[in-house]
Amino acid sequence: MRRADATRLILLAALWGAAFLFMRIIAPALGPLIAADARILVAAAALALYFRAVRYDPQWQRWWREYAIVGAMNTALPFALFSYAAVHIPAGLSAVLNAASPIWGALLSALLLRERLTRSRVLGLAAGIVGVALITHPAAGVAYPPLAVAAALVGALCYAIVGVYLKRRAQGAPGRGMALGTQLTAGLMLAPFALASTPPEPVTPLVAACVLAMGIFSGAVAYVLYFRLISDIGPIRALTFTYLIPVFGVLFGALFLGETLGAWTLGGGVLVVLGTVLVLRK
Repeated sequence: MRRADATRLILLAALWGAAFLFMRIIAPALGPLIAADARILVAAAALALYFRAVRYDPQWQRWWREYAIVGAMNTALPFALFSYAAVHIPAGLSAVLNAASPIWGALLSALLLRERLTRSRVLGLAAGIVGVALITHPAAGVAYPPLAVAAALVGALCYAIVGVYLKRRAQGAPGRGMALGTQLTAGLMLAPFALASTPPEPVTPLVAACVLAMGIFSGAVAYVLYFRLISDIGPIRALTFTYLIPVFGVLFGALFLGETLGAWTLGGGVLVVLGTVLVLRK
């Protein structure tokens, strides 16, 4: 991997690791659907203004179907699921569960793309399963709500499904167009549900600032980086940033929210990250 690609991977991991911190702050205040849609629409607006300034054409007429499909599965649904999880579980734990995405991706690639399951990938799948079991084990000391944990895992599954779809059906789609198209279509999909929701708490300046920061940095900037990486190194290798996200997610949660994760949770998280590393090896 080129140095520039590795730098983008690390930066992307930091930006999306910060998203779990921001979501942990705004989701309890706004509710999951409003929080998810606000994040998406801010990112879409920032990208639209930027592309207009640089006169970039996202080629809507040619790629609108791909933008809508990927927007639904890679943005609208997983963001809503992770927003729901953020109301109930720590930001660091959400970031750890997000790292299961490449593990799902390896399984789906074997089932749908007929890719060979190497010994490394089998060990990675096993490590990921054991890691999730440890995280949710009653002896972990904290009874995390099963629905919240399941929501985060299904959100990670959505990212893996999109990776397979991009590899089979949308390899020619422009990366920057995907960044804007997916955010805009996802924002429109979630808008009716967000409008029908009521924020459980008043919107404070901190919440508003977190929405803007998450939308611009963890949304607009991160998605440009993500689809650039997909174009440069492919969708499966681009998922390697996900095993760095837990590092940043746990670090930011500890620094800014005072979160602590028990030994069982940390041990399970290490296994999930190890599983991710193994399934992404050649």
